[in-house]
Amino acid sequence: MTALALNHRGKPELADILRLSGDQLRKEGPLHPVQHKALSDLTRCRTPQMGGHIHRCDHCGHQKQAYNSCRNRHCPKCQLLRQHQWADGLQARLLPTPYFHLVFTLPHQLNALVYLNQQLLYDLLFRSAWKALQQAALNPRFLGAQPGAMAMLHTWGATLSYHPHLHLLVPAGGISEDGMEWVRSPVSFFVPRKALAGMFRGIFVRGLARLWADSALRIPEGTPPFDSVKRQLYDKPWNVHLERVRGGVQSVLSYLSRYTHRVALSNHRILKMGDGRVCFAYKDHRDGQHKRMILDIIEFSRRYLQHILPRGFTRIRYFGLLAPVCSATCQQAIALIGRSLPWPKLAGLSTLEVLRELTGKDPLLCPICQKGRMLRLSVIESSA
Repeated sequence: MTALALNHRGKPELADILRLSGDQLRKEGPLHPVQHKALSDLTRCRTPQMGGHIHRCDHCGHQKQAYNSCRNRHCPKCQLLRQHQWADGLQARLLPTPYFHLVFTLPHQLNALVYLNQQLLYDLLFRSAWKALQQAALNPRFLGAQPGAMAMLHTWGATLSYHPHLHLLVPAGGISEDGMEWVRSPVSFFVPRKALAGMFRGIFVRGLARLWADSALRIPEGTPPFDSVKRQLYDKPWNVHLERVRGGVQSVLSYLSRYTHRVALSNHRILKMGDGRVCFAYKDHRDGQHKRMILDIIEFSRRYLQHILPRGFTRIRYFGLLAPVCSATCQQAIALIGRSLPWPKLAGLSTLEVLRELTGKDPLLCPICQKGRMLRLSVIESSA
């Protein structure tokens, strides 16, 4: 393993890989502007190129430099604090009831079309999953009540392959039409999985047909006419995964925090880099085993950049009872359930106060003398 393959901690990170592969990626083909920006931000994050500042202890004089973060939402090093703040704030929005975890997955044959039309078809994926769930819940044969959901878009599989799918956290119940009763869901969910998958497929395909007819889509070369595509989409059943989340609200928050503020992979999954290759860990969901994969560094970087989201795209959305516009109805549901929610711990705290709360340590305490405080001495100008 070459020296270039390692960061200052002696372990390769995503930024190290992108630095080595960035020039080659740009030569092989033009990157989308959001991909170019992400590549630039992630490779410059917490380096002299970003600038920073120098702190000095007011007791022993020890000096320490710190470089600025890129704050790009795709950066694995910049999202940890936001992840904790988001999960903490969500405590005041999640209903105090059991939850179900649903995953709505698009067929692989749509991958090329979806990738070329990310903004439109990711939006359609959100709308179709929620509409199918809402229609099923409102049906008196199933739940007969207004549901809620929080949805999170994922575009990757375990090996960084392109795999658009939607994770939904759904309260196990809903509020009655007159708003006077909390209707609990059966233990096995309020609608059969296959029925929900069929509804999801029908809604998505109808939405796709409208976009196709309006010439709103970029069609990949070699794609057959829509009638042929439609027949292919109906040839096989679509997949909706469904399971009950064990535990209460805290369990839900712990579960969500692993999914919300990360893209494709975190740095701890990158094991080795050298000789133009990258070795990373992944979990094979077919057999539940943890495995390793080795990819060419260019292929690894290309796979990662597939998951850079369109600018301004919201990948976490709230529907029904959990939507901000339904806050009054949500409060009514909480009252009907008869259980209170914990108050957020991190609301209104500064960044330093949040770090102190999460780590139990004072981030300004001098690491050498353990007595003085690290005060800002000077600014390091950006070298970019």
